[in-house]
Amino acid sequence: MKAILVPKPGGPEALVWGEAPDPVPGLGEVVVRVRATAVNRADLLQAQGKYPPPPGASEILGLEAAGEVEGTGERVFFLLAGGGYAEKVAVPRSMLMTIPRSLSFAEAAAIPEAWFTAYLNLFQEGGLKAGERVLVHAAASGVGTAAIQLAKRAGASVVATARSAKKCVALVALGADLAVDTSREEFLSRIEQTFGKESVDLVLDPVGGPLFAPNLKALRRGGRVVLIASMAGPSAEIDLRIVLAKRLRIIGSTLRSRPVAEKIDLTAAFVRDVLPGFVDGSLVPVVDRSFPLSAAAEAHHRMAGNENVGKIVLVAD
Repeated sequence: MKAILVPKPGGPEALVWGEAPDPVPGLGEVVVRVRATAVNRADLLQAQGKYPPPPGASEILGLEAAGEVEGTGERVFFLLAGGGYAEKVAVPRSMLMTIPRSLSFAEAAAIPEAWFTAYLNLFQEGGLKAGERVLVHAAASGVGTAAIQLAKRAGASVVATARSAKKCVALVALGADLAVDTSREEFLSRIEQTFGKESVDLVLDPVGGPLFAPNLKALRRGGRVVLIASMAGPSAEIDLRIVLAKRLRIIGSTLRSRPVAEKIDLTAAFVRDVLPGFVDGSLVPVVDRSFPLSAAAEAHHRMAGNENVGKIVLVAD
């Protein structure tokens, strides 16, 4: 089969459209012909040699896909630990979700990684409830655009951050109550001016670094911050007295490295709690732009330049 390969670690130029062995399904797995997959920042890190796949996972990039089950033709989409940037992939049948009739393969492929991450960390890890306020950083990302919609659907209010005025306009259109352009102003002071001090219940943070200390200041007593990545670097300075005085909870969370059994349970919960929103149209996958799978390097350039609002999708050639 054809697939995107990375013979030598590097940037987008390291991606090569070449030949790879067909996947061999294991016990309980099926082979899916991939019609679309999507780009995640983890793919860029893996291509650079900085984020190896979990033991036993495919070394081919790609953490989600949509396609047709070989032998049955079922239209399905699913989360992956790796392997999506290929013409075929082997997947546990229990991880498959039926694509709603209203969605294309490209739209369906834009859902699993971002929406699972948002759902898991807002509700299962972060305990978000109706009436609470959540601060979502890097909110123009796939995870961010999903988190805004899920939080609003749950009856929460949303503060979103991004690094451009244009992106902030898009975030308000998605439902954010306040969008802060952090290239022009500090999010903490803007939140305090708008809602008052210590007015946030939950922070969803893929950035870390210099944002972490003001996150804690923004939280009210009993607040939570869920750290899902560290795009600004692996360390942060915080005042532990704030954590103690406000009884804050700091939660670290990743999705890719979780055991298959946990991902199967998460898939079932997602199908129960979130998938109906895509069926009735109350939830919408945000697709920034589509590229042919063979042009994955161009898609990586777009993500590396932080140009996207929502998901960058790769469609079968």
